[in-house]
Amino acid sequence: MSLLSQAKSAVMKRVIARTGGLDLTKLEKIPNRLAWPLLRDGVDPNPRVTAARAKDPVTRLTSIMGLEVWMITGYDEAREVLGNVNHSTDIRPYMGASGDVEKGDIGGLGFTDPPEHTRQRKLLQGEFTMRRLARLKPKIEEIIEAQLDETEAAAAANGGVVDLAQTFAFPVPFQVICDLLGLPAEKRETFRTLASARFDITEGGAGAVGAIGGSREFLLAETARQRHDPGPGLIGQIVREHGDEINDFDLGGLADGAFTGGLETSASMLALGTLVLLQHPGLWKSLAEDPDSVEDIVEELLRHLSVVQIAFPRFVKEDVVVGGHRIKKGSVMLTHLPAASRDPRSTPGEELCPMKESSNHVAFGHGLHRCVGAELARMELRAAYPALAKRFPNMALAVDPKQLQFHAKSIVYGIEALPVTLG
Repeated sequence: MSLLSQAKSAVMKRVIARTGGLDLTKLEKIPNRLAWPLLRDGVDPNPRVTAARAKDPVTRLTSIMGLEVWMITGYDEAREVLGNVNHSTDIRPYMGASGDVEKGDIGGLGFTDPPEHTRQRKLLQGEFTMRRLARLKPKIEEIIEAQLDETEAAAAANGGVVDLAQTFAFPVPFQVICDLLGLPAEKRETFRTLASARFDITEGGAGAVGAIGGSREFLLAETARQRHDPGPGLIGQIVREHGDEINDFDLGGLADGAFTGGLETSASMLALGTLVLLQHPGLWKSLAEDPDSVEDIVEELLRHLSVVQIAFPRFVKEDVVVGGHRIKKGSVMLTHLPAASRDPRSTPGEELCPMKESSNHVAFGHGLHRCVGAELARMELRAAYPALAKRFPNMALAVDPKQLQFHAKSIVYGIEALPVTLG
């Protein structure tokens, strides 16, 4: 059996192996009563979500296979739920009905509770300080300029129209995360093929787990390789500094978490953010002409779009009261981040308001599991949007906005293609 096959087998055994409990991997299709909050109206939350928030920011969503599911749509309630360290994000009891528990999980930091979460996050946190991230800035700018050139060339070869999602929005964060992880050039194309399917729940629990397993399989094998030959990036750095403190499985989980947070989310933000900016010419002009405007614009786009739609599920370990509702032990709470970030009680609401204070959002989550790569994402967006606007100040959508196709049922919301003319 190859190293990749062994790694995949280990991942799937740990995903499925659990004595007793609900097995979500057996779901062939996510039922509509659970999936409808993931649907959107363009870049906006769907009206049903907005109406639910207005009626009650804490809503009993459904009961599925005996599991009571609640949806949290209010900003204050979201921070309360996400900030409560007594809730669990350990999904393993719900991912298989037989076998040994072992020590593995399927999602690194995201599905790990303290004290294990604390130990692992400490190993990763140092790589995402502003000081350590500053070393990536010249490389990020270099990648952006190269993709701008590629975008221009692609448009010239295609009658002036180009899919910005393919030539810019995806390649920029993909190359950045590969550099961050220290992946060798010859393996990047293999890694690229694993990048998008993992957040799509259209095929149900088994499909999502399979997609997760594919990328983790790759990273587990790469982690094992770098244990003996550390690369220049995050994986190699952790091996050099903390090699004896972490095993290959946990290190692979940390790398997978960095990949998860650093690729699909940033790619979606670049594409959807550009779409929004092209529909607001004044903001596009500001990005090209006023460098000081970029931080406010980026922060507001993060709030307005909140591309990660649902935070890591919180499993209730003891009865709790949220928003006046008693939620019983054993229930699960799903925090709807776009709805919470647009809650008019605590944020600028539904309208795009970059001149107002936009820090009241939960686009990166909140509390113990807040995205560790938040500052890296901000760094990429603050560099990419102005560079794009300066190079192509007359960029415009090449199709009617109603023709654009978005991800149907994806935890990370995004767009299938963004055809533009460069002017």
